[in-house]
Amino acid sequence: MSNIVRKYYDSQVETEWERLERPYRRFELTSTLHLIAKHFPKEGHLVDIGGGPGRYTVELLKRGYRMTLADLSPNAVAFAEKKLAELGLTPAAILCADACDLSTLPNAGFDGALFLGPLYHLVEAADRQQALSELHRVLRPGAPAIIAFINPWGILRSGLTEFPSAYADYNHVAALLNDHLQAGEQEAFTEAVFLTPPQGIGEVTKAGFDILTYAGVEGFAAGMLTEVDKIATEDPPAYEKIVRLVAETCELPQYRDCTEHLHLVVRRPYS
Repeated sequence: MSNIVRKYYDSQVETEWERLERPYRRFELTSTLHLIAKHFPKEGHLVDIGGGPGRYTVELLKRGYRMTLADLSPNAVAFAEKKLAELGLTPAAILCADACDLSTLPNAGFDGALFLGPLYHLVEAADRQQALSELHRVLRPGAPAIIAFINPWGILRSGLTEFPSAYADYNHVAALLNDHLQAGEQEAFTEAVFLTPPQGIGEVTKAGFDILTYAGVEGFAAGMLTEVDKIATEDPPAYEKIVRLVAETCELPQYRDCTEHLHLVVRRPYS
């Protein structure tokens, strides 16, 4: 993974830690935890690859899992070490590692994995396949993982409230509908690639995983950032019910293909 991405996340550690506490971004956290509760073993050793400052690692340690965290950013790793110590939580390991080279992790060493960021930033298909190969290697046969993509179909919708001026350029935004979108064709927060659901499913299947299900983590609330922020401020009880409904419906096909973040729940085959 490039130094551009490493430097970006080195400079965004506090922001990344706080991001999932914002009303709209919290949907990602709650939907992901819902998918883990539904599709992962109830105990075991999980690895959080691209785990950044450790937000998911904290939640899963609290739920009784053994956790190993690996991330590209030295600053994020240092933050995670400090935060876990402050919270009195003890991980199995915290490592600074590139998702394309997880040689510090053992073969078939984990009962499940989170892969919630690395594929956003590997703009070359060969690099994504290398990272997926490493994920496959470190999972035990039959173990699940959640693999995340940024979905351009969802970005097209969310842009109506988050960057409406972009729609002045029809060709630019219409390209988000193209399921043959190429890396680098769309602007992003740092060096990144957006993959449509057919693209993401194709790449994960090619890497040898069985797909159990997939979800759009923003669910039926996708694209409603401004409205969600307003409800969270003005009617907190209603907001909490929305959070629950988003998680419970995130796998429904009528929602999942048009959300910004697509989570594929996969399994390393038994043979």
